[in-house]
Amino acid sequence: MTTQEPASSPPLTVASIDLSDLRFWARPPAERARAFALLRAQPHPLRFRLPKVPFLRRDPGSWALVRHADVVEASRRPDAFSSEPSATSPTDMPGWMSGYFTSMIDMDDPRHAKIRRIVSRAFTPRMLAQAEDDIARRAARIVDELVAAGPGDFVARVAMRLPVEVICDMLGIPPRDHARVVRLTNIVVGYTDPEYVGETADYTGARVKVSPLGVIRVLATVALAGWRLHRLAARLGRRRRSAPTGDLTSALVNANIDGERLSPREFAAFFLLLVVAGNETTRTAIAHGLKLFTDHPDQRRLLLADFEGRIAGAVEEIVRHSSPVVFMRRNVTRDVEINGHRYRAGQKVMLFYASANRDETVFTDPDAFDITRHPNPHVGFGGPGPHFCLGAHLARREITVMFRELFARLPDITAGEPDRLLSSFVNGYKRLPCAFTVPEAASDPGAPPPRARARPAPTAGSEPDRR
Repeated sequence: MTTQEPASSPPLTVASIDLSDLRFWARPPAERARAFALLRAQPHPLRFRLPKVPFLRRDPGSWALVRHADVVEASRRPDAFSSEPSATSPTDMPGWMSGYFTSMIDMDDPRHAKIRRIVSRAFTPRMLAQAEDDIARRAARIVDELVAAGPGDFVARVAMRLPVEVICDMLGIPPRDHARVVRLTNIVVGYTDPEYVGETADYTGARVKVSPLGVIRVLATVALAGWRLHRLAARLGRRRRSAPTGDLTSALVNANIDGERLSPREFAAFFLLLVVAGNETTRTAIAHGLKLFTDHPDQRRLLLADFEGRIAGAVEEIVRHSSPVVFMRRNVTRDVEINGHRYRAGQKVMLFYASANRDETVFTDPDAFDITRHPNPHVGFGGPGPHFCLGAHLARREITVMFRELFARLPDITAGEPDRLLSSFVNGYKRLPCAFTVPEAASDPGAPPPRARARPAPTAGSEPDRR
């Protein structure tokens, strides 16, 4: 459930680290990074077990895969490390909830591959290149409105807006529903944060205390958010079945998969996945990017000295350093050994991308933010295999376009201290204050922009999927 940030943290030792305890995720990011370094130094992965929560199954525990080699190897072997029944939740959801949230990300091939092929047509580099002018226009308008409004919350005014507008447009969600989509996806992703679900757990004693009523309230709040997104999907899906428009919703509801169409519930679950993944992770990366360039002005100067030559590397480093998605779960289907450790059928493993992306055996000076880092084999978009992030190309383009527009118009924009999401799943910012001065030309509506908005340079990266 949820907890307030502890008043003081115990000394950092392997014995004091509990990745299943939200008190760990309330610790400062640098402290969490040191904890993961300690775990990587252990001879074998450690196993963590969630506290008993009323109405949920007793958690048998999960192995924490924190090394880059382990995360990559498990990602490459979906036959042994399955995404079914769940890839995003540390524990199995109650059956009455799973129907709202189980989608392509929680499936294995061959069904996963068939559905992915339908969705992936909208995310190819060629299709995204066609949408580039539209993304650039949206970014320009967002920065125009930021300039007009003045300093404020960067998440609400900038980082959140571009990805949610783009994914909603791809799905055919009308602008009047955008704010509702954001509000509901905040609840789905932020189910462990009191601000979004309104309940806290008592972490003051040796054992976590969660009231049954509190659990009911949290589950009901999250389920209601899922239900409302399903209703939005159902309404849109009915329209597109009878009158397709060429958007992604039309492709999904009219797709033929081995002679079958997606059921209304299956379509709604995929719809929910796309609206959550399509806005939450990219907005997290954009927000972290501004904070990183504020904390590392030398890297900002380096980028601005050759924006088109360095932005591709900068995007990869932002994603590596921030690791917007902290983990994914896999379920062991058979006894298997990887990198000297044996896993048994029926066990669970957690792929901690946030730790793998700081693995000192792979990355030189891994805690440093270095936009010239090369090579940069991060797993911020997931490990290699069938679930590599479907939206990776889109995310790269949105981050690129947003920072091109921001730094062209507001080269001195800086971020303050963030209000962090309390979550073990998403490394998110709820709010991030920003400050800037408006160049004289930018404040004159009749003046030309500070420079021509060049078309984006090609971005580095590999092929599609995870979310």
